[in-house]
Amino acid sequence: MRIGVLTGGGDCPGLNAVIRAVVRKGVSVYGHEFVGFRDGWRGPLEGDTMPLDIQAVRGILPRGGTILGSSRTNPMKIENGVGRIKENLAATGVDALIAIGGEDTLGVAKQLYDREVNVVGVPKTIDNDLSGTDYTFGFDTAVNIAMEAIDRLHTTAESHHRALICEVMGRHAGWIALHAGMAGGANVILIPEKPFDIDRVCEYVESRFRTRYSPIIVVAEGAHPIEGQMELQAGTLDAFGHVRLGGIGEVLAKEIEKRTGKEARTTVLGHIQRGGTPTAYDRVLATRFGLQAIDAAHEGDYGKMVALRGTDIVRVGLDEATSELKTVPVERYSEAEVFFG
Repeated sequence: MRIGVLTGGGDCPGLNAVIRAVVRKGVSVYGHEFVGFRDGWRGPLEGDTMPLDIQAVRGILPRGGTILGSSRTNPMKIENGVGRIKENLAATGVDALIAIGGEDTLGVAKQLYDREVNVVGVPKTIDNDLSGTDYTFGFDTAVNIAMEAIDRLHTTAESHHRALICEVMGRHAGWIALHAGMAGGANVILIPEKPFDIDRVCEYVESRFRTRYSPIIVVAEGAHPIEGQMELQAGTLDAFGHVRLGGIGEVLAKEIEKRTGKEARTTVLGHIQRGGTPTAYDRVLATRFGLQAIDAAHEGDYGKMVALRGTDIVRVGLDEATSELKTVPVERYSEAEVFFG
């Protein structure tokens, strides 16, 4: 077989580990050939490929990002996008496609499978918001990066008696904020799933100052206040219709200063969470996903996504993987609330 590989959506640590595992096992065990499509779905749309053999994947295990490049191209929004992808797959002799990505990338994979394209999915997102899998690779690295930043913010906050806000990624799901905030000992954690009460946040801030310690507030970029409490700016849309977020931390800092009289500063981690070398956990998980993905492609078990269930790697339908976002449940957030203030 000749198998195509692509990485779509936002990059994250661990993508190269998947590519390496797919190619290493695919060539040495099954004798398949591989071709890499550049920049997500733009690659098969435009027939933009690169060689993908064992030599090409040597030394990439610890590297962040993706050697294939990525983009947020949505072929479903492009005229005859599916037709062009089918034509280019045929022209390059590709029998099957392994798509590595998150909600948007795998959503496209599902629609292509419905249109008779042989696709296997691999779940990737630092947000950990894909249903069907307990964890996605990239999440553990992002949480550890955010936790280290929070650890550093504690010491400078206490030196200057400031409230420090750490804004992390998380558009609709607050998993990074929850895990990093709990691991870093944050005094308040704000997530998209639960609109926050700014008055209550300020009470937590003042309570923390009364103990002669300085508060650390961790806020997901998609967090928002109870309707009518604060005014937020609207952002531009990407190809998948998502609003470009960022800025809630600064708005929050101004409100805290105005309401408490305490100095507040914001640190926005942004793409720092996506970059750099993956943790050991993400390297192993990504490698296991890659090994199972090439097995599925070899067996012709298309329309599936490899997933982590407990400690096992299983296969679930792409429809199950993309049917709904996996958000933070109330009971998980309640665990963190014990430590607020």
